[in-house]
Amino acid sequence: MGTGTAGTAEGGGRERPIVIVGASLGGAKAAEALRAAGHQGGIVLIGEEHERPYERPPLSKGYLLGTTPREKIYVHPPQWYGENDITLRLGTSVVAIDPAGHTVTLADDGQVAYAKLLLTTGSVPRRLPVPGEEQDGVLYLRRAEDSERIKAVLRPGARIAVIGAGWIGLEVAAAARAAGAEVTVLEAAELPLLRVLGREVAQVFADLHRDHGVDLRFGVQVTELTGTGGTVSGVRLGDGTTVAADAVVVGIGISPATGLAAAAGLEVDNGVKTDQHLRTSDPDVYAAGDAANAFHPLFGKHIRVEHWANAVNQPQTAARAMLGQPDAVYDRVPYFFSDQYDLGMEYVGYVEPGGYDRVVFRGDPATREFIAFWLADGRVLAGMNVNVWDVTDPIRELVRSGRAVDPKALADPGVPLGEL
Repeated sequence: MGTGTAGTAEGGGRERPIVIVGASLGGAKAAEALRAAGHQGGIVLIGEEHERPYERPPLSKGYLLGTTPREKIYVHPPQWYGENDITLRLGTSVVAIDPAGHTVTLADDGQVAYAKLLLTTGSVPRRLPVPGEEQDGVLYLRRAEDSERIKAVLRPGARIAVIGAGWIGLEVAAAARAAGAEVTVLEAAELPLLRVLGREVAQVFADLHRDHGVDLRFGVQVTELTGTGGTVSGVRLGDGTTVAADAVVVGIGISPATGLAAAAGLEVDNGVKTDQHLRTSDPDVYAAGDAANAFHPLFGKHIRVEHWANAVNQPQTAARAMLGQPDAVYDRVPYFFSDQYDLGMEYVGYVEPGGYDRVVFRGDPATREFIAFWLADGRVLAGMNVNVWDVTDPIRELVRSGRAVDPKALADPGVPLGEL
């Protein structure tokens, strides 16, 4: 699919292309950004999946709910790659990187030479380390085909057990309830999203799901997935009880896909480490998206963000940096969103677990129409708007400014956020 010169290990005297490993949202956006920046040379986009690049948020939202058609999940129409002279190699795994030789090796033993290399390898779901995990009916969500498998079991009266009350688990639970399934969510922590949101805001999501009929069980340990004839039938807990289930969806987090980078000798620490230009420890190799642990100049530290906005925006910086533009620095404030039942939210900022000293609410959390602000030493670290819209820009500015604000004014709906 697509056209262009992929290159060979020997190079053959031809100009080596820019190679992107990971035909994901990030990979496709990088290819788009390279062309937009005026790059005339070859671009090779390599992906394991047979699908052309698509966006992942719909897989646990609209596509899973059946409200977003399949064609809407793709980043570009099929003809876009050929029209932009991008070689799209799908169903192909990269098994090794040779930084010295500037080549990548494919699973079929072929090699592709590169001038610059971008890793948009993403992440992989963490597997549940208990007996019975390999049975039919135990489902994980990462790819479009995974979303289709889950969608197939969401039907009226079906008993769905969701292990993990993170964003994926809660969005799947909401979709399952919308389909009429009976849902039990099993979580080791005391509340959903506790590490991400803290107790004050996590309670909002616990109340939301209980109000929609979800059986939430916190502080539980999963010890085994029971089954009959190789098909899952339940989840056994540490206290000896069993939750009956026709299907089990596991959402206990993801891990960055760093195996290629580590084997190639690149610096890896909670992702592929990069500088603010998204350049790795090898000057001709870059990383973006879920897999990148990038130095963020606003926060003065390396951070890795597992959300859609990074996959959209980081590749633009990486593309410009690969083309030698010295002002290509990634310093955007992290952003993510979620939709569950009638609750829509946006979150802007970055807070490490326990890294704040107070939460200020503008509006009443009980109404599920409010803004929450996480503060440390009077500075706004992050803000989350719930069913309140068109406020992300002033929240982002508060985070970027680093200035102390008056908590009373922050909580007062009569004080415009832009005046704080």
